[in-house]
Amino acid sequence: MPDWLSLYYAEPLEITHGEGRHVWDVDGRRYLDFFGGILTTMTAHALPEVTKAVAEQAARIIHSSTLYLNRPMVELAERIAALSGIPDARVFFTTSGTEANDTALLLATAYRGSNQILAMRNSYHGRSFSTVSVTGNSGWSPTSYSPLQTTYVHGAVRGRGPFAHLDDEAFTAACTADLRDLLGHGRAPAALIAEPVQGVGGFTMPPDGLYAAFREVLAERGTLWISDEVQTGWGRTGDHFWGWQAHASSGPPDILTFAKGIGNGMSVGGVVARADIMNCVDTNSISTFGGSPVTMAAGLANLSYLLEHDLQGNARRVGGLLLERLRATAARTGFVREVRGRGLMAGLEIVRSGTDEASPERAAAVQEAARESGLLIGKGGGHDTSVLRIAPPLTLTVAEAEEGAKIMDRALRSA
Repeated sequence: MPDWLSLYYAEPLEITHGEGRHVWDVDGRRYLDFFGGILTTMTAHALPEVTKAVAEQAARIIHSSTLYLNRPMVELAERIAALSGIPDARVFFTTSGTEANDTALLLATAYRGSNQILAMRNSYHGRSFSTVSVTGNSGWSPTSYSPLQTTYVHGAVRGRGPFAHLDDEAFTAACTADLRDLLGHGRAPAALIAEPVQGVGGFTMPPDGLYAAFREVLAERGTLWISDEVQTGWGRTGDHFWGWQAHASSGPPDILTFAKGIGNGMSVGGVVARADIMNCVDTNSISTFGGSPVTMAAGLANLSYLLEHDLQGNARRVGGLLLERLRATAARTGFVREVRGRGLMAGLEIVRSGTDEASPERAAAVQEAARESGLLIGKGGGHDTSVLRIAPPLTLTVAEAEEGAKIMDRALRSA
């Protein structure tokens, strides 16, 4: 394995199995999972409806590729197109969020005849050559080479930067004015790609409506909006099914990308776009593993469970409770600068006591202490932040939220 393959914890953890919101390690220790394989086990570990669908499909046929039709792929595409909010939508399946965003960039640059892209500061969009080149986070950008000409825009980080002192309305106005000025200095970009809530960046987000204001400016030049919903989709934010819906006054995005949670651990990603954009590619293209019968069966079963059990509503209710508990705990420390989030996405920004300076050492210590007490959480943040990331499966119960909050309280006090 390469040296750059990231592993959590001073003594790396081997997970052997899971059930519900819990996982077990090779030594038999049980953990409450508040990270879900980077927001991927969205519903629950070993969800019977999903495991049954996978087993039944695998017993029929595992693989055929997109050169052939398979019924689960068509049915899932129809359901996602209807849920997307994009008119006359088409869906293309991939195996990951990286590949989904790579496809979205291909579509946008082909449709617009431009290799210029706007991206947000502090963003993360994947680890391929093209997605690294639109990632505004130095910790995840190992090369300066790029097939794209990328310009980074203000606005995705509310609490830091040159406009942080403004109120929400003035912040949105300042960022929009800056975007308009930026666009006046060159040819029209193909697209803006943006996460409604930045995942790897530490669950940062702009005020509601900022991307709607951006879209009005972008539309004047025909520039497309790509909403990266790899971490925010499927109701995780509680308030909305898609993250872009917090910015909906100017309509839906032109292109939407998704992955992670829809497969509940299976490798599913994809792109939704208006038909004229999706169909602009004038060459052959396939995906060998995108749209696999097994992963599509998992996605269908998982999506049905999510909708039938109102997991978006659960994310809103239980997530609101969890955020309250975390904020109360953080207020008793001198080193949690901010607790932010929506639904079952919570970020705790860790700083050196009495300062605004990031403290990655303390964040790591809290993460280790949480593990010792039986709780798994993630990390993230940009070049000047260190954030603990909490994103449990959307079936999280009130009792489990209370338990996790108590463990976080102990972990923070011990750091």
